[in-house]
Amino acid sequence: MKSIEILLVEDNPGDADLAREALQTGKVRNTLHVVGDGEAAMAFLRRQGKYAAAPRPDLVLLDLNLPKKDGRRSSPKSRPTRT
Repeated sequence: MKSIEILLVEDNPGDADLAREALQTGKVRNTLHVVGDGEAAMAFLRRQGKYAAAPRPDLVLLDLNLPKKDGRRSSPKSRPTRT
């Protein structure tokens, strides 16, 4: 079974740890990538800067209350554009 790529956008380390533990004990094989704010999430999704080699996530778990660029402002722009 293929491992799914998950991007967790969470600024609280405790909450990120809880999500990591839940995903490790689940039955779905996954690789978890964690970023702390909406700007980093957008860079990850666009493969910019230090995220140039980032995989395309199969699932994004987005905290709606983030510093810099919150989840409400990040989500509409994170959708892929069709060409």
